[in-house]
Formats: sequence, C-alpha cells, structure tokens
Amino acid sequence: MDFEATSRQALEEIARCADASSLRAVEREYVGRKGTVTSLLATLPTLEPRERRELGRNANRLKQVILEAVEARSAELAAAEVQARRSDGSFDATLPPAPLDAGSLHPITQVTRELEDLFESMGYAILDGPEVELDFYNFEALNIGRDHPARDSQDTFYCGPDDHLLLRTHTSPVQVRAMQTLTPPFRVIAPGRVFRNEATDATHDHTFFQMEGMVVDRGISLAHMLGAMKTLLRKIFGLDPDVRLRPGYFPFVEPGIELDARCPFCREGCNVCKARRWIELLPCGLVHPHVLRSGGIDPDEWSGFAFGLGLSRLVMLRFGINDVRLLLGSDIRFLEQF
Repeated sequence: MDFEATSRQALEEIARCADASSLRAVEREYVGRKGTVTSLLATLPTLEPRERRELGRNANRLKQVILEAVEARSAELAAAEVQARRSDGSFDATLPPAPLDAGSLHPITQVTRELEDLFESMGYAILDGPEVELDFYNFEALNIGRDHPARDSQDTFYCGPDDHLLLRTHTSPVQVRAMQTLTPPFRVIAPGRVFRNEATDATHDHTFFQMEGMVVDRGISLAHMLGAMKTLLRKIFGLDPDVRLRPGYFPFVEPGIELDARCPFCREGCNVCKARRWIELLPCGLVHPHVLRSGGIDPDEWSGFAFGLGLSRLVMLRFGINDVRLLLGSDIRFLEQF
C-alpha cells in the first residue's frame, strides 16, 4: 500500500468537506471501525515480525495524520459557522451564556455529614466496610447463627449458591472488623448502604442507609448509651424530641432497647408510622459478650454499647418526606428541593 498517496488523498478529501456530516463520513472511511487504516491494522497478526513492525508504524502514522487533519478541519468549520452567523446578524456575542443548573447535596449526604461532624466532635472515628460481605461478619460474629430465627427478619440477598457471600443487611459487620483491628478503648461509627430482600412501601425499601455506632471501654453502662443517644437527637432535631424507650431483642446486644420518635406527620396515625404515632428510629443496647469475643476482646475486662441509626428514616423526619422510595428515585423535582 502506498501510504504517502493514501495520506495525500485523505487530506484532500478532508479539505473539501463543507460541513460536519461530510467530515464525519471521511473520518469513518479511513479510521472508522471498517475504515482503510483499521482494516490494515487487523492484518498485523498474519504478517512476519519485520513486516508487522513496518506496517504497524506506517498505519499508525497515517491514522495520526488523518485524525489531526479532521480535528483542524472541524475547528475551521465551527469558526466559519460562527462567522456566518455574525454576518447575517443571527449571532450576538454580547448575550450572556445560558445559566448552568447548580447541583446540591442529596438529603442523605447532608444528614450523614452532619452526623459525622457531631460524632467526630465526641471522639468517634468514622469507618467503612464492604457492601458485599462474608456470612461470618454479617451473621456469625454478631451472634446470629445459621439456625437463628433472627435471620428470617433479615431477608438477605445472597451472591452465590453456597450462601457464603451476601449483600450486607446492616452496617454492624463494620463493628466486628473494628474490634479485630482496633485496641480498646475506642469509639467508632459506620455509615453506609445496606440491602434487604423485602417488599417496598412508604417506610421500607430494598436499599437504604444506616449508621452503626459502637463504644468499647471499661465500665460502660446504659447511662453512657442514653447520654450519647440524646446528644445525637438534640443535634438532629434542634431540641429535645419526644421519644420513648421499649425493650427490644437484637442478638448482638443484651439488654436491647428500641428508641422511638414521635411521628411528625400525624396526630392520630398515618401510613408512615403505620397508625402507631411512633417511628422506630434507634435500636441500641449493650454489646453481647459473644460479639466481643468474636472480635477478639475479653468481655470480662471490657464492655460497650452499640446502636443502629436508620439514616433513611431520619432524613424523612428531618425534611418531612413521607415515602422512603423518593430518596433513591430519580425524580429531579424531588431532588431540586434540597
């Protein structure tokens, strides 16, 4: 193949292009998926090493020359179009450009960052963990064995036939990893996305956000935990919210407590609170000794408390959102409000 002749022919055709469509046609003819240069490069594996080097060098040089000429001609055509519009009066260089739409932080991101700032000021470290988790960290190390009835309420997405890998159902696995890597005493939080294989409604979704917190030290009691929870809620709501405490069962804490907040959407009951007038917000409790042992910590020397905060529900309370599915939807009208 005469590369010099092909190069001259391509440059002449590019120079004759009078608009962008014809320029694109010439570009496809030479360097497109079925173009001349592309076809040459496809024959390289069939050639001898010396011929392969020579053909590859020449073909790549030709391709580079053509692409540079196309780019230069495209700039010339664009400039000519602007000049033509200026000449006929249809272009006004003094007009301001179209305004750019300003983005904003997602409401979940806003609340997450506020909570991170709060807990950092209280001496907590912010941790992260994998969303595709091992069964050991998601269940076994948290006192949830294979036959434990608590697994029925998790509605887990498994990633394989052997149930070894799964999408984490809570951010509590980060607590186990923290105990294995950190030396007590420590305070940590772990915000993140979790997954549950369940039917969706106004208060439930298959993907939502949680924030786990954990404190391990000597002599930790429920009083320490309640003080931290009240500080958290005062920060979120700007005042002491109307809350109640109920006994609750969670395999990884003992005793377990359910902290509920008064529903802000109703007085007599609605679909958000399921006509109960209260929204479950903060399950918490003292860390179970088995969980401490799974993390390599002696429960006879150390104790701690843990809590799980539903970030998605907290965002609903903060901004008056009555359907959790809006948070992960793509409705720009909803997102523009934040």
